[in-house]
Amino acid sequence: MSVRTTLLTAAALTAALALAGCSADSGKETEAAQSITIADQWVKAAPDGMSAAFAELVNSGDKDVRVVSATSPASARVELHEVVTGDAGTMTMRPKDGGFRVPANSSASLTPGGDHLMFMELAGPLLPGAETDVTLIYDDGSSSTFTAQIRDFSGNQENYDPNHGG
Repeated sequence: MSVRTTLLTAAALTAALALAGCSADSGKETEAAQSITIADQWVKAAPDGMSAAFAELVNSGDKDVRVVSATSPASARVELHEVVTGDAGTMTMRPKDGGFRVPANSSASLTPGGDHLMFMELAGPLLPGAETDVTLIYDDGSSSTFTAQIRDFSGNQENYDPNHGG
């Protein structure tokens, strides 16, 4: 084998290994987003201020996935919230430490009176029948966007604890 052939073979192997490493890394970055399916998604209608989004998050993967943040053009800020019983026995919503865990081969529900996405500082009125996009960001850095219909809903009038108290 000539020196030239040896150098070309070495260069080709180096390039192949580099590409294999890149493709493995890029697959890792999108693993969470690829394993999550969003169903039954909707947002509570509101004229201004705050609102909330709900959905069923289904994880078809063999690893737990954690939703760590969310965004939407409908609001300046989206927080991940939970509802807990406060000191006086009233239901209080607050930011959820650590985000939402979606167990492997299972699901997690975002529901009124439970875990939900809280839309803070609405960009405008959320009118029944309209739609808005919501993007979920996962613990591996991947994300997925879904469209949710805006609906009337008068239930669950919890208190909001911005200081994350009990």
